[in-house]
Amino acid sequence: MKNKLLIIMIFIANFIQAQENKPLTLKDAITFALENKADVKKSKLKVINSDYQIQEVRARALPQISANGNLIYNPDIQASFLDAGSFGGQPGTVIKAKLGQAWTSTAGLSLTQTLFDQSVFTGLKAAKSTKEFYKINDQLTEEQVIERVANAYYQVYVQRQNLIVIDSTLNNTLKIKTIVKTQFENGLAKKIDLDRILVKLSNISTQRQQILNAVMLQENALKFYIGMPIEAKINIPNTAFEVSPQVLSETPNTTNRTDYLLLKKNEELLQYQKKSILAGYYPTLSLSGNYNFLGQGKKMPLGSLPSDGVYWSNYSSIGLNLKIPIFTGFGTRAKVRQAENSLLSIKEDLKDTKLALDLAYENAKLQIDNSIITIKSQKENEQLAQEVLDNTKNNYYQGLTTLTDLLDAENALTEAQNNYTSAILNYKLAEIQLIKSKGELKSLLK
Repeated sequence: MKNKLLIIMIFIANFIQAQENKPLTLKDAITFALENKADVKKSKLKVINSDYQIQEVRARALPQISANGNLIYNPDIQASFLDAGSFGGQPGTVIKAKLGQAWTSTAGLSLTQTLFDQSVFTGLKAAKSTKEFYKINDQLTEEQVIERVANAYYQVYVQRQNLIVIDSTLNNTLKIKTIVKTQFENGLAKKIDLDRILVKLSNISTQRQQILNAVMLQENALKFYIGMPIEAKINIPNTAFEVSPQVLSETPNTTNRTDYLLLKKNEELLQYQKKSILAGYYPTLSLSGNYNFLGQGKKMPLGSLPSDGVYWSNYSSIGLNLKIPIFTGFGTRAKVRQAENSLLSIKEDLKDTKLALDLAYENAKLQIDNSIITIKSQKENEQLAQEVLDNTKNNYYQGLTTLTDLLDAENALTEAQNNYTSAILNYKLAEIQLIKSKGELKSLLK
């Protein structure tokens, strides 16, 4: 039994380790974010909620039925002064009469049905348009999440590449330290040379710790953007960052971008809002009906009969209610003009958004071009710096050059490698902006 339990624990531990070591591709990160990030879940809840909004507006066009009841006790019944002639007495003589009973109870049903109300019909159309608005907003939310995840993903890659570079520099410097130390012990090198190497190793160790902290910070940011627990481990493969030329000849139709479509749908909602206000000029017509039971007597009516001195009667009514607005103190006109101003404002937003989207596409194209040139240049520079370092090492080991030249060559290689990594990051970030400007961020899921 103990052996079986041990096997199960080992299996679970191996499974968890396998999950942690599983490479996290950009597609995996985006998919995880779209399934787990709170922003995405909330935007989808808004789409679901829009169905309830439609039902709420539709309810205004359906019959409204309610039950009502009351129980009233009159300790002092109100007196009325009547002409006695109405009751066969002397005309002109006033008599005092208390009309009513000490107890009164009413129970009944009432119904109201809207026959014509322009605001209800407009509201129903606006509610359906609101659902479409939230669907577009959900799509925009997903695109924003994809953009944030992709940017954070590449930032982690760059910091990890910087860590690889600093580790390589540290290893090379340790090798040089071993050689210089041996030379010093054999009297072939000065103590100052060994001290310089030790100082450089200390500086590299400090830089490595700073980069290691930056890696952890970027990884935590990525986990937050995809909705992953902070304590989870991630493994990003280097093979996911190849530089591939983008199609730059196609000019995208910015009016199909989600940002633009969302504004257009908002414009449509403002038009419905204006129509809803204009509906205040229209008459409204409704049907109403009531059916009630009335109980009156000297005792509490509930549960009492005529033999107890309580009498019951029923009454009902059916009516048409027409309301024609004539003058509202110019309040409706003021609301209409406010709605018109809102429409004019959003038209300006549409123009500005289209201009901004066109600008983003052109800037992304320029950045792509510049990044490709920079990557090519920095790659050649890195190769050249490696050759210089190799030659300088050979010359130093043969005593043909100084330690200063060797350290300078090593620094030049480290700088070239970091510049190359930064160039790739700039390219990938520009690539995201280009894909975004073309409205194709979801292509990163393929």
